[in-house]
Amino acid sequence: MHSATESPHTGAHGSRAVTVWLFLCAAMVVAMMLIGAITRLTESGLSMVEWRPLIGALPPFGEAEWRRVFDLYRQTSEYRLENAGMTLSGFKNIFWWEYIHRLWGRLIGAVYGLPFLWFVWRRQIAGREAPRFIALFALGGLQGVIGWWMVKSGFVARTDVSQYRLAVHLGLAFVILGALLWVGFGRLRFAAAAPCPTGIRRGTLALLALVFATALSGALVAGLEAGRIYNDWPMMQGRFFPEEYGQLTPFWLNPFENVAAVQFNHRIMAYLTLAGTAALWVAGRGAWLPAGPARALNYLFAATLLQLGLGIVTLMLVVPLPLAVLHQAGAITVFCLAVWSAHAVCR
Repeated sequence: MHSATESPHTGAHGSRAVTVWLFLCAAMVVAMMLIGAITRLTESGLSMVEWRPLIGALPPFGEAEWRRVFDLYRQTSEYRLENAGMTLSGFKNIFWWEYIHRLWGRLIGAVYGLPFLWFVWRRQIAGREAPRFIALFALGGLQGVIGWWMVKSGFVARTDVSQYRLAVHLGLAFVILGALLWVGFGRLRFAAAAPCPTGIRRGTLALLALVFATALSGALVAGLEAGRIYNDWPMMQGRFFPEEYGQLTPFWLNPFENVAAVQFNHRIMAYLTLAGTAALWVAGRGAWLPAGPARALNYLFAATLLQLGLGIVTLMLVVPLPLAVLHQAGAITVFCLAVWSAHAVCR
């Protein structure tokens, strides 16, 4: 494979500070997604029954306030059906993860919003660019609303949040992360290089969509705790196609609410993602790609292969917390590399 020299540096579109700020916000979103994964896996998400966007940034102070928020939690279905008899000390253990999750979201809003105003005032963000930055801020606010909408689904006659709302919440997090990276990459200028073939460009965009869809299917797995059954591989209790796949009626509910179907679909989408990445990598090896896109596809292929292996190990060990969080980090890594690949090829 032949490749042209390609070196990134800060472009004429804006200052280095704006570019660094965008990537810092992206890194904070990644941390937020991992904190969210821990919150979900430790079943801490329903511990904060109130949504107070302003004064909610302060944790409970004093024994009386802790008792008050604990009493609110004791009225939920999760407490009555799963955690009856939990002590105040045990409640604090789950409360802090959800509190950190919400506090980190507020911190992201501040780290994004305040520098944005500064950059606009200093004219380091051009007027024509402002709408996309405002849209990113609006998406962040919408994510907070969706997060509460998701949590509210767990306060009815169930012990977990809706897997549908969890998928929407995680999906929007990926959208925000991808948008931050795309805008950040767009502010970098590269040395002139040979254009990439049309098929490669379309392939990277299609693969990015597939990676996103696979991540959403993983949200359904997490929401239904579908990773705690069928903990063998490559079969599912000795069968490639699980016997319980079509148990629900109407049939279309199975891919979303049947744990056997949800896990099977996630497996298939993971296989398709690896196959698509491998095909794109092979095509790239045979094309005259510049160094940047070629490097991005190399990293993407390696990360996807590692992510599939990590998913298999996580499943077979019945989803231990450290491996499950690492698997989430792997999904984020694959997505970021897919965004980089698509941007580098389509540039």
